[in-house]
Amino acid sequence: MSSLESNSTGLGSAPALVVVDMCRGFIDPSSPLGFQCDELIQANIKLVNKFRQMNLPVIFTTTVYRDISEASVFRAKIPALNILKPDSDETSFLAELSPGSEDILIEKKFASSFFETTLATDLRQMNVDSVVVSGVTTSGCVRATALDSLQNNFLTVVAEDCVGDRDLNAHRANLFDLQSKYADVVHSEQIFKSL
Repeated sequence: MSSLESNSTGLGSAPALVVVDMCRGFIDPSSPLGFQCDELIQANIKLVNKFRQMNLPVIFTTTVYRDISEASVFRAKIPALNILKPDSDETSFLAELSPGSEDILIEKKFASSFFETTLATDLRQMNVDSVVVSGVTTSGCVRATALDSLQNNFLTVVAEDCVGDRDLNAHRANLFDLQSKYADVVHSEQIFKSL
């Protein structure tokens, strides 16, 4: 089996943090979409606080369906997504890990935080050159967001300890794939040193 040459691209001089779907529906183990992830939540709180302390952009995403026609095929594939209704507990955030007044909140319908949203435009308007991705789930919305970040030509870093998945094997396989082809996968402590 041959291996693919892959270089580290690192962070640029103007990074932003994209916190993917850390709303209650995805981080509460009693939710059909959620799983136990206390350490992941704490790691995200620390990462968000660091970006805020440095006055760097923080963008939160949430998935909300306001209309039966929105993402109908995705919702047919994963019926549990139908719990993500406007103003529901599932689409709300923990008090200690929620968008602040200076942060941006992106409402999405699909896996990628970039697909059919204003995220790429928002980042360019802020002159961002690199994106740190955290949140859930590694094999779904995190992977899709990291891939689209690269495809929008942003240097892309996945915060290894700040992403998680219901399936540990899927988590590991997707981090391997992301590191090989689309992003730098590094621990948040390494990110702090690069900021």
